[in-house]
Amino acid sequence: MRLVWLLLVVWLSLVGCAGGGHHPDQPRWIPATHKVAAGETLYGISFQYSLDYRRVADWNGIRPPYRIHPGQRLRLYPPGGHAVELARAQQPRAASSPSSAPATPARTAPMAVPEAGQPQRSAAVPSSGGTTAGGVRSPAPRAATPSSGGAVQWQWPLEGAILTTYNASNSGRRGIRIAGNPGQPVYAAAQGRVVYSGGGLIGYGRLVIIKHSDTFLSAYAHNRTLLVEEGESVKAGQQIAEVGNTGSTDRASLYFEIRHNGQPVDPLQHLPKRKL
Repeated sequence: MRLVWLLLVVWLSLVGCAGGGHHPDQPRWIPATHKVAAGETLYGISFQYSLDYRRVADWNGIRPPYRIHPGQRLRLYPPGGHAVELARAQQPRAASSPSSAPATPARTAPMAVPEAGQPQRSAAVPSSGGTTAGGVRSPAPRAATPSSGGAVQWQWPLEGAILTTYNASNSGRRGIRIAGNPGQPVYAAAQGRVVYSGGGLIGYGRLVIIKHSDTFLSAYAHNRTLLVEEGESVKAGQQIAEVGNTGSTDRASLYFEIRHNGQPVDPLQHLPKRKL
């Protein structure tokens, strides 16, 4: 009998480890409003709740360059909306195939891309490039390059074995986890503009978010060091960070997401094919 119990304990331990480590948990529900904290950006807040940043901006009457300030209350659902409408707002829209340009989504109001020299800014972040509580440099103003509406040409952000794959039914696996060594270079998966660089999103550790077009974002989590700042334009293949184990992870690795219209999509459907 003791042997049976011992085997059961071992089996449960193996099952628990099969996921390959921890993943950043995304909220299971969305509050009516979000109170902006110092260092937060509209892009980062929208990313946290899997919402399209253009919708959040529209619901709150915020126009480019999407400036927000600490203490501001952001509405996370349409004005006059109900819970059912919020649920619909979270539903993913049909994504285009990886090789084709994304279809232009319907909008309630035009959302222009920030003009050059007017990057989307964090709430009350010093412009001198200080240090945040997480040891990450606060962003200094940089000129932003308007994003293109064409197809995004993706490439792998890190060379390494895939530890876990995308799982739409698991809120902690809305991306892929790639094995790496501490300090290993993390590269931009496509050209774009950095819209978040910091450690303020719970579970993601030191995180970089890049805007590639009006509809596509990519995210790089658990980094040891961040090498780019908000508003900075990056090229495909440019090093943006170093692999680390910050946030909810048990080993050095990169957690990588692609968002389309605010919703996570399977990165393996967009990245070049390779042997897993």
